Amino acid sequence: MSGARSWRLGKDRNVTLEPWCLMGILNATPDSFSDGGDHLDPERAISTGLGMIEAGATVLDVGGESTRPGAASVSVSEQIDRVVPVIEGIRRRSAGESVAITIDTTRAAVAEAAFDAGADALNDVSAGTEDPDVLGIVADRGRGIVLMHRLKRPADDAYSDAYERPPVYADVVEDVLSYLRVRVDAAIDAGIDSESVAIDPGLGFGKSVDQNLRLVAGLPAFVETGHPVLVGGSRKRFLGATSGTAEARDRDPESAVLAVEAWRAGARFFRVHDVGIHERSLRIVAAVERAGRVQGG
Repeated sequence: MSGARSWRLGKDRNVTLEPWCLMGILNATPDSFSDGGDHLDPERAISTGLGMIEAGATVLDVGGESTRPGAASVSVSEQIDRVVPVIEGIRRRSAGESVAITIDTTRAAVAEAAFDAGADALNDVSAGTEDPDVLGIVADRGRGIVLMHRLKRPADDAYSDAYERPPVYADVVEDVLSYLRVRVDAAIDAGIDSESVAIDPGLGFGKSVDQNLRLVAGLPAFVETGHPVLVGGSRKRFLGATSGTAEARDRDPESAVLAVEAWRAGARFFRVHDVGIHERSLRIVAAVERAGRVQGG
């Protein structure tokens, strides 16, 4: 299955997605569902980010506002205070621009400050709908963007196994894909290069356990759009509900299995907490596939 092989982040800046691309999660927040409080101190966040690069991450996703279900919004100024020192520190202490940095926010002013600090792209869980200025800023700066599907804002959402009634979709794969196609068109109409637009089906955002699993099974349809497909299932509740693992920090094996299945479905871009276990797991599945091609050839 052939999907996007790279993600354009600027005129002379591309991130390769082959054989895969790992985006390490750096939440400079006190309340993220898995690592809340771990990286509030900028020096600790920078050190963790450098370790992720060493383990195989080629993208780091820095965020100053939790998007877990029930999370309260964080002001623009507070987000900027949290993320800018981390981005500047990583840029200063990593090898030039060898790592790409995304800013995880829905707010235009935060994105702009992050770009000024050295970020290459915006990771927007609202797909550019929460702040009307976001798409224009990304276009003006010539940066990349990830557009994610969510059913509602985090403050109004619930964990995948905690809905009284499952969220309503006619067909979760088709509905999410249709929404993302509309948002991709909006981004391109705003002036963002088509090759700079990545999509994310939003695992864990407004989907029941079963609906999340169906989206994973339906990933080939997203890959066929030709846009990079970011899979962000790391440590999420639907994995724990399926495997019986209660603590988010204990779900790295499940997260790696998910990445392997997504890779087999054609996805090449993964947002993860534990970079090392994903790198090692993907190396194994890629080696098995190569061996199968040799045997079959």
